[in-house]
Amino acid sequence: MELVHADRRGPIAVIRIDHPPVNALAHPVRTALLAAVVAADTDPSVDAIVIAGEGRHFIAGADIREFDREPLAPLLNDVLLRVEACSTPVVAALHGSVLGGGLELALACHYRVSARNASFGLPEIRLGILPGAGGTQRLPRLIGAAEALKLMLSGDPIGSERAAQLGIIDRSVSDANELMSAALRLATEVAASGARPPRLREREVFGGAPEAAFIDRERAAAARKFPGVKSVDAIIECVRAAVQQGFDAALALSRVRFEECRRSDASRALRHLFFAERDSRPGGRTVRTVGVLGAGTMGSGIAISLATAGFDVALVDSQREALAAGMERVRGTLAAAVEKGKLDATAAAAAAERVRTGDRIDALASADLVIEAVFESLAVKREVFTSLGKLCRPGAVLASNTSTLDMDAIAAASGRASDVVGMHFFSPANIMRLVEIVRGSDTAPDVIATARAVTRRMGKLGVVVGNCFGFVGNRMLYAYGRENQLLLLEGATPAQIDGVLERFGMAMGPNAVGDLAGIDVGHRVRRERKDLPDDPRYYRVADMLFEAGRLGQKTGRGAYLYPQGSRKPLRDPEVESMIAAESARLGIERRIVSDEEILQRCLFALINEGALILEHRFAASPRDIDVIWCNGYGFPRYRGGPMFYADTLGVSVVLEGVRRFERTLGPHNWTPAPLLSELAATGDTFQSWQDRREPAGGSV
Repeated sequence: MELVHADRRGPIAVIRIDHPPVNALAHPVRTALLAAVVAADTDPSVDAIVIAGEGRHFIAGADIREFDREPLAPLLNDVLLRVEACSTPVVAALHGSVLGGGLELALACHYRVSARNASFGLPEIRLGILPGAGGTQRLPRLIGAAEALKLMLSGDPIGSERAAQLGIIDRSVSDANELMSAALRLATEVAASGARPPRLREREVFGGAPEAAFIDRERAAAARKFPGVKSVDAIIECVRAAVQQGFDAALALSRVRFEECRRSDASRALRHLFFAERDSRPGGRTVRTVGVLGAGTMGSGIAISLATAGFDVALVDSQREALAAGMERVRGTLAAAVEKGKLDATAAAAAAERVRTGDRIDALASADLVIEAVFESLAVKREVFTSLGKLCRPGAVLASNTSTLDMDAIAAASGRASDVVGMHFFSPANIMRLVEIVRGSDTAPDVIATARAVTRRMGKLGVVVGNCFGFVGNRMLYAYGRENQLLLLEGATPAQIDGVLERFGMAMGPNAVGDLAGIDVGHRVRRERKDLPDDPRYYRVADMLFEAGRLGQKTGRGAYLYPQGSRKPLRDPEVESMIAAESARLGIERRIVSDEEILQRCLFALINEGALILEHRFAASPRDIDVIWCNGYGFPRYRGGPMFYADTLGVSVVLEGVRRFERTLGPHNWTPAPLLSELAATGDTFQSWQDRREPAGGSV
């Protein structure tokens, strides 16, 4: 396949990049583009050059897969220097995505014409890197250092209207079909003028250096949004260099900083997640109308996500007060989204109109998909699915939002188990991206595909998991939480444990999470289980808090105090005394617990459980586990997820820690997963193990 096409429109050379789906600037594309540019620039019969992209986009960036190996010449930086150096004027014809290296190429061109559908951005910070082909140098010279910093540190794209206001584009057209004609007209005009091509490298930075206070604000905002990455400071340093140094020196600095960031663990982790979160597999059954059974916080959140994605929704609850409250949540959340600028008023009104309500289950009879979001009780859910199996039309998909319960038992109650799937949404469902798609023993493949397609249309990440207690996320959470609970009995405090894990990068520590979710929620789940370990210490602190009526933020008391409705946790000496007394009752000698032990026990328990899940094929890959934990449980993205973190740390290091705890704490909780031992013995990583094996496919 020819990746770059070069043809002529009279004296105008037209170079078109054709590397679907997004025209990524892979090494073969760079090579062909450079050759085409040199050929056109050195041809005396060519008066001007137009560079455009085939398909739906100009260029959406680099080929990220290449970042895992040493770069090959020609580097994009060198290609763009040659484009900019052309004595023949070069016009960029821009449409669709003009992102990353695509925008850097556009900036190296002398003129830019844009269709209205174009979006512009330098999102490299999202991968823990910075624009490495001159974006940190050319953009400040075009729009000013302050606006350039905002664009690079946010990682967010802007539309063509805003790009025109900033001065990024010279001309725009409303219809993308007219883009090439407009680019050819501009190329003809500039060629006829005989003017020397304008080069951004020759300009001074527009507006000079931003104020220190502005830089500090932008740095702080970016550090909150993208914690743990080197590129926040690197971008600021390179933009400062654009102001203070010559173009060549500052460009050289940006290349050095790019390579440093590219090789960092944080960037490797973020690139790992970038690929792990991609899913382009086709959908299954047609879904236009979705029924949601249960109008509580979860059900109304699911309804909001479905309605804003364009589905017609039947929200059903037998309790009329709950139904009214649920619909009020739908309207209130949509109104708040409009107020915050996240949704326009027309779209919000249309979404609200798509939600109809009913207090009888019969309202779900014609739905293409029904999502059950009722009380987390196996008996209740089986009763519901018995009714749904009889009521819903043939071919309708029946989904349960259970977070821990046996999907096969739920499916069996329906009498049509092949139509049944788990769709475990995370709370708040209208915000959280993750959905665990739970495959039962008899779930049909097209039902799994349907659940994937619906979650994708909702803008969420659907990860297929196997059927076991807690599936993947919550099963691992119980291993992680088990160590938290034991550490409390052994002498650590809630604040110490949470502080250690939050400094590691977790969004919240386990004790603060328990208070937020509600101590009663976990207690109810444990009561449903028939396989609890015969260990009086198991989740004893959580059960003790429940027995004392300390249910978390909702009651103002849990592991912490929350005075007068505050959400800020405060240390509670009473809780610490309660735990100490319980330790004495259980015969546990309390001691000083080091921060290092806390971190290792919580994380190594998490990783060891993940290895067991992979062995039993409840997860298709370590990547899926990482996606689940980074998107549903607050694991730091810049560490890539628990299994990627194990690879970064070294599987043998993790195994050594697990064996040490097996010796000191006993084998009951600390028997190494066989897969962990296998990988350590061969020197492999979870990633290399996955690359060698057959995809789990239908075995999950």
